[in-house]
Parts: sequence; structure tokens; C-alpha cells
Amino acid sequence: MTALSILDLVRVTENTDARGALDNARDLAAHAETWGYQRFWVAEHHNMAGIASAATAVVISHIAAGTRTIRVGAGGIMLPNHAPIIIAEQFGTLARLYPGRIDLGLGRAPGTDQITVRALRRTLQSSDNFPQDVLELQAFFAPAGPNQNVQAVPAAGTDVPLWILGSSTYGAQLAAALGLPYAFASHFAPEQLLQALQIYRERFEPSEQLAKPHAMVGVNIIAADTDKEAKRLATTQQMSFTNMFRGTRGLSQPPIDDIETYWSPAEKAQAMRMLARSIVGSPETVRAGLAALIAETGADELMVVSDVYDHATRLHSYQLIAKANAKNANAPIVAVA
Repeated sequence: MTALSILDLVRVTENTDARGALDNARDLAAHAETWGYQRFWVAEHHNMAGIASAATAVVISHIAAGTRTIRVGAGGIMLPNHAPIIIAEQFGTLARLYPGRIDLGLGRAPGTDQITVRALRRTLQSSDNFPQDVLELQAFFAPAGPNQNVQAVPAAGTDVPLWILGSSTYGAQLAAALGLPYAFASHFAPEQLLQALQIYRERFEPSEQLAKPHAMVGVNIIAADTDKEAKRLATTQQMSFTNMFRGTRGLSQPPIDDIETYWSPAEKAQAMRMLARSIVGSPETVRAGLAALIAETGADELMVVSDVYDHATRLHSYQLIAKANAKNANAPIVAVA
């Protein structure tokens, strides 16, 4: 059975403040480990009122403290925003607190706007050093050498597993060259998914961390008891994307009955390009969508985003997704022509 994991946006909604969003993320993770999800990741975003995971390592600790077995991590840390030693110290500390459960996914984008990049005291050129920064970070997690003058305490020797994240072929090439697992962000940038996966697998070089390629595919999935209800729930995410295009990011909004009254034809076209690989529907619709995506991509793992407004309804969506995936495990998967 293809592994399922969760990328949680830690959404602040019109009815939930930041503390509520953080506690909801922790509660979702606790449920997710009982449903068989393998990982629970949160991402670094800055200057976004509707996302409460900017202090990513702190959020990971909050979630890990409320769970027992599920792996918890970053999907991801935007490494150009930080000195590698700082990230090593943070995630090395997490690894000491929650041994064997911490993942560190690394992204090259700033995760914010250009004004906020300046507030972070970084420059857009910082991303040019991304490959070297990954290697430096990896070295800090390795056991310290006898003549090593600078150590990331207490990270040395924790060997926190690194992932490369990407939405283009760049990340695929880097992950392959370094022999690291690769996660493609097709939940918002699906166009180069298949090309990136092919490059990653063809060019993969085994490493101490990973003997063979491991590809994770990000996907939006919203499940409900009926197709109609799932499509209604999906309007929350569709409005979020529309607001992003308008430059009016804000709090997550409750679903509406008719999304066509909210967006223009141009906004709809832009949003649907970014959401092209979404799976939205009843358990049977989700089961078929999962089977088709796995057959097409050969994904080793799916990173699921279920951006549903109400917390209880979101829990139900994730539970239905897990059941649909388990049902597929007992049925043959036929490749899509």
C-alpha cells in the first residue's frame, strides 16, 4: 500500500485564532497516527495571517508532544532564510526530544513576499547557495569530528533525515545528485510533476541516507460522504487561491454554495491550473483518484493536503482518505493509458 502522509497548513480561520489552529493541527496529527498516516508535516510561511506555522520548529514540537508514533517534520523549512547551523540546532534539539520521529524537508523558495524577505535579513540571491547550504546542514547532523571547531549542539550525531522539496525539475536534479528523498509540490504546481519524477529516478545516486529513489507526491484531496458535499467543501481552498491572485491573502473562509459567484473566469482558469491534480469527492471517487494518481506517477508516498474549513469535517475527510487508500491496497491498480 502506498504510504499516506499529511501536510497541514495550520490554517487560521474566521472562527479560529492562531492558538486554535495550532491545537487543531496537534489534534489532527493524533488522529492521523491512529488512521495509519506515516508523517505529519508543517511548512514555513511568513507574513500570512491565515497560516500559523511561521515558527516551524516550535510548531513541530507542539505537534510531536501530542503524538506518540507518527513522524513529524517540516515540509518544509525554506533554507535560504536561515543559516544552516541555526536549522541544525533547532532540528537536532527536536531529534533529541523526539528520537526517530523528526523529518526535515528543505525548500529553496523564500516562502513569502520580497518585502518580508528583507525583513528576514535575507536576499533573493540567498537561494543560489542552496546546494552548498544543504551539504553544510547535512554535515552538522553527522557525528562531530575530533578537529571540528564549530558544532551544532545538540545536532551532531542525530543524522536527521533530509528531504528535498520542489515544484520544478531543479529540486529533482539536486535530490538525485545528493541521494535524498524528493517531494514534489503538485498540490499547487502540478505542471512539471511527471518530468521531475523521471529526472529524479533516472539520475538518482545512492547515498548513506537512501539506497534507492523515494518519491513523494503532494496532492489536494477533499473527501466527504457525497461528491456534491466534497465539491462544496473545496470552495474554501478555491477562494484561498483566488485571494492569493488578488493580493488579499487573509483568514480561511467557510465554504460557499456557488464558487462561480466568487471568482472571475480568469481567476478560475489560474486557480484550476494550480489545482489540476486535486481529488475531490465521495469515498469511491477518492479511491479511484488515488489509484489513478499512484498508477500514473509510481509514487512511493502521497503527501495529502485536505484544506477543509471546519476542523471536525476535516478530520472526517482525512479518515475517509485513509479508508479509501486501504481499500485500494486490496485491489489491483491498473495504469492509466
